[in-house]
Amino acid sequence: MSASLPRHASRRRTTAVTLAASALALTLAACGSSSGTGSAMPGMSGMTGSAAPSASAMPTMSGMDAMPSGDGLSATSGGYTFTANAAAPTADRASGYRFTITGPDGKPVTDFAVDQTKKLHFYAIRSDLTGFQHVHPTMAADGTWTAPMAALTGGTWRLFATFTPASGSGKGTDFVLSRTVTVAGTSTDTALPQAATSTTVDGYTVTLSGELMAGMAHSLTVTITKGGKPATDLQPYLGTYAHLTAFHQGDSAFAHLHPTTAVTGDHGGPALSFHAELAKAGNWRLFLQFQTAGTLHTAAVTVHVS
Repeated sequence: MSASLPRHASRRRTTAVTLAASALALTLAACGSSSGTGSAMPGMSGMTGSAAPSASAMPTMSGMDAMPSGDGLSATSGGYTFTANAAAPTADRASGYRFTITGPDGKPVTDFAVDQTKKLHFYAIRSDLTGFQHVHPTMAADGTWTAPMAALTGGTWRLFATFTPASGSGKGTDFVLSRTVTVAGTSTDTALPQAATSTTVDGYTVTLSGELMAGMAHSLTVTITKGGKPATDLQPYLGTYAHLTAFHQGDSAFAHLHPTTAVTGDHGGPALSFHAELAKAGNWRLFLQFQTAGTLHTAAVTVHVS
């Protein structure tokens, strides 16, 4: 953050007022980009980790793909709109969900930049944070995308699209937009599992460590083991060793936790680092996707953010 005095200050200002204004500017500049003051408080119940790293120790966006901004709870942002071209999916049946991204001129966007090996990422999550899907649609020449969705259960779902225009007024800006759909059929909510620091999937144990506080950037470490031994057979998936997405309980706000561990070959792990910034306090459901021996695994765990 920076602050400066008006260019045309009144000549009638007293020296005291000028000094006060200057002091205020210096105070604001000293604040930098900090989101808060005081010592860090644990953001995950029972999670181990050192105090929050200083701003200089945190990974910066320089040299890494920028994360989508906002919580994704709107269908429109910056003149870009997520427009549905089909009715809501039918319960218990796989379908192709068609949509377009229209630009400020009202026309479908067809020029997208590649992010983590794809031009657009599509997610589906039920209101109780179950049924997670992360797929990669195909785009027709006219800008119509088709997302191959697995069968959905009855209830309210939020569908997200994350993308970066490669041209136009939004060139280089990362967007996350969403729409809600109601799938007809029996709707029974599943209680969100309690916050934890580890979970298992397909014989792998995923353990999280770090401190998370709402609105503050922190480093999150994910360690993967199998049979009590470090897992070092992680294969690249979407240009990284793991993909981590989070959704907020209550409103399904979206967050993508960017990986900061470089890919150096076909045998990643066991520890992976992520740049984590969750905007809201409360419970979040994290979905970690990683690949071994050609098989994609999805581990889900609940964390609590103070």
